[in-house]
Amino acid sequence: RGKVKLQVDGQLRTGRDIVVAALLGADEFAFGTSMLVSLGCEQCRNCNLNCCPVGIATQKADLRKKFAGRPEHLQRYFRFLAEEVREHLAALGLRSLAEARGRADLLKAKDDTIFNFEDMLANFSTQRREGSSLTGLTGFTRLESDVNPVNPVQENYDFRELIPAVERCETEISRKISNCDRSVGTALSGWLVATQPPNHPTTQPPNHLTTQPPSHLTTQPPNHLTITFTGVAGQSFGAFLARGVAFNLRGEANDYVGKSLSGGIITIAPPEGFAEAPEKSVIAGNVIAYGATSGKIFINGLAGERFGIRNSGATLVAEGIGDHGCEYMTGGVAVILGPVGVNFAAGMTGGVAYVYDESATLDLNCNLDSVDLFPVEPGSADEEELKALLAEHEARTSSPKARAILADWPNARPKFAKVVGTS
Repeated sequence: RGKVKLQVDGQLRTGRDIVVAALLGADEFAFGTSMLVSLGCEQCRNCNLNCCPVGIATQKADLRKKFAGRPEHLQRYFRFLAEEVREHLAALGLRSLAEARGRADLLKAKDDTIFNFEDMLANFSTQRREGSSLTGLTGFTRLESDVNPVNPVQENYDFRELIPAVERCETEISRKISNCDRSVGTALSGWLVATQPPNHPTTQPPNHLTTQPPSHLTTQPPNHLTITFTGVAGQSFGAFLARGVAFNLRGEANDYVGKSLSGGIITIAPPEGFAEAPEKSVIAGNVIAYGATSGKIFINGLAGERFGIRNSGATLVAEGIGDHGCEYMTGGVAVILGPVGVNFAAGMTGGVAYVYDESATLDLNCNLDSVDLFPVEPGSADEEELKALLAEHEARTSSPKARAILADWPNARPKFAKVVGTS
């Protein structure tokens, strides 16, 4: 227990909820519904239908105009929340949430006739000091002497080491990567964006960075910075990647590749000498391009579940995906050159997906509640767009499957299905 941070969420609304969670052992607290309500959410329960009447969960311009939420609304809510937390802590004789953490002995069940709270509310600090085993018990007091803070991830490179190369106007950089390297590209993107005064008033890097931006970048940021990585990328590779930056990974990646992609380009392909067929090999994890707004991702291989979920503007290409692909997609383009899992396009209200349906099973795996399926007609704009993306995918990743489809296009085109949202 001392080696992890325990985060709780689910119907946290009041200061009392937070204090109770802390007494049960929580370190962190996550909010969702209450924050939306403070911004104007009316709990209509139709977030997936793209028709939110207050303009929160929708991409429709006429509805988005109705959004009246302001940052001050959230600030006010959390100030009141913090004030109530302080009141409850004071009533318990505690000075902070850190003192409250794990003090389950201060809780008492109102009614234990339906559920027995005895183990949950027991105070195990005494038994722990006596050396008793606590396997499976979650409510014990977390003693300061027992805490072993999680060591920060030691990246095998720091994005600041790339700054000299950027200053020298180098456009091609190579680095190794390991699965200990998480969110690679996020800090770099933030630093580069902070050096672009035409679009961003701030001319200084983020406050936590001590390195000053190179002087020439304040007027001429790099338009083409390509970094090629070899190895295994950790979670959130290329998250928030900014426009003008390209990441080429030759290896494989964990979950959340390109999360909230913001204009950058990511390609993932097998390393040199890979003997298996890429289109039959899993090369990237789950939840790729979650919440992406722009940019491109090309994957020469199979990806995991929830590929392209909540994509609102990025272009994505993969050679097969798991369940729930393109879920709640509101914009952008997705091209799948192989099988898709069940519940494909669930809640998809915008954008378009092209699926190479060799087995003719897409209608069985597709959630047709909010989408329709159409053929790709010869000579249409859809055909031109699809062929262009296949050619770009082959050029960027050397995909054998894309090359084979283009070489046999008259026979391959009828196997593509176009998936379009009906909302």
